[in-house]
Amino acid sequence: MFNIISYLLFLGISSYITIDVGRRCFQAGKIYLKYVLHDDVLCLTVNRILLGCYYLVNLGYIAINLASWEKVNNMEEVIGVTAVRIGSIALILCGLHYMNVCALFFFRKKITLK
Repeated sequence: MFNIISYLLFLGISSYITIDVGRRCFQAGKIYLKYVLHDDVLCLTVNRILLGCYYLVNLGYIAINLASWEKVNNMEEVIGVTAVRIGSIALILCGLHYMNVCALFFFRKKITLK
């Protein structure tokens, strides 16, 4: 019973985070990509590819988490396990976001040096 509660909490919160952050990054990323790439069509294409990759990474991480979930015996463990899993997905996504921004920044520098 407690596992089902923790699954539902995890799926609900991680789905909300995935959809909301993906939408926000997609919208804000348009401006940054236009600054970096100077081509509207290429910006939209790259932004869509990044959004697709973002969703795939999230879905994969969520599936792995659900497959490797340990038995939860009480409500305290439900909150603890769910918080750790949500926190780890947030940290991973933060790291991926900064890697993408850095890669685009260095790509921009390389373009302007030519």
